[in-house]
Amino acid sequence: MSRRTFCVTVLTAATFAFALPAAAQSYPTKPVRLIVPFPAGGIADVFARVIGARLSEAWGQPVLVENRPGAGGNIGADLVAKAPADGYTLLMGSIGTQAVNVSLFRNMPYDPAKDFTPVALVLEAESLLALHPSIGVSTPAELIALARAQPGKLSYGSAGVGTASHLAGELFKSMARVDIAHIPYKGNVPAITDLLAGQTQMVFATMPTVLPHVKAGKLKGVAVLGLNRSAAAPEVPTLAESGLGGFEVNNWIGMFGPAGMPPTVTARLNAAVLEVMRSPEVRQRMLAEGARFTATTPEQFAAFVAAETAKWGKLIRDVGIRAD
Repeated sequence: MSRRTFCVTVLTAATFAFALPAAAQSYPTKPVRLIVPFPAGGIADVFARVIGARLSEAWGQPVLVENRPGAGGNIGADLVAKAPADGYTLLMGSIGTQAVNVSLFRNMPYDPAKDFTPVALVLEAESLLALHPSIGVSTPAELIALARAQPGKLSYGSAGVGTASHLAGELFKSMARVDIAHIPYKGNVPAITDLLAGQTQMVFATMPTVLPHVKAGKLKGVAVLGLNRSAAAPEVPTLAESGLGGFEVNNWIGMFGPAGMPPTVTARLNAAVLEVMRSPEVRQRMLAEGARFTATTPEQFAAFVAAETAKWGKLIRDVGIRAD
């Protein structure tokens, strides 16, 4: 290579480097905020802290998890939507904040389709249809037959209007063509407490909240709500294989940044999240929580969110659900 060619090559490379966004060249160079739009202790909070701790160790920069609950997750999500798009303020979003609330609330402070950069699907929390033993049925088919014979007399509890447990119940009613009353609570714990007391007859809830009661014989686990059986309860069939083909409800969470994040920063975050979720220790933790991980690119995750938004938007409009 001649001296002139070498100089031109070096100059071109230097010019290209300076043209890149600063955040993309050496990200991260300062602490990163990871916003959880829900109270501490839930599955989004638990895995935000797992990911945050691993990334802090790998990057040598703190990843600070902040809980900003309220308005079904909209308060925390809006904070991230309006943050600088430099990768230093991230969101642990959910099926609610990114796919459901836009159809549930009349006045949204952000547009989930336009105001965020999807980074990676973190996990899908598997759920279970659990019944009180006094109902006297043991299979989805028997439950559907009983509900059709007694329209409006059975009830299911949920964690609140518009939550995944509520939507699962409404999807079941729609696909099974049954009339079952919805009793909303302020969270899964009081809903399950009343179910255990026989005040309601069923619940559609995440595995960790109901499986211990099923194993103790206090509740009957009759169907998994995903398309595949769960490793946490392999003996329990899915609703899809029990006659409701295509039934699928998973309470998922994923990482997002503000719209317009540099693609190189998004790619680095995606790779980092996938590495954390693939580690044996984290996979074991997911199994204990009744959750599963599917590796996605940012583009695949964006398509997943769009499909979920369309699916739940149609159900919410058809049923007429409103949170305000």
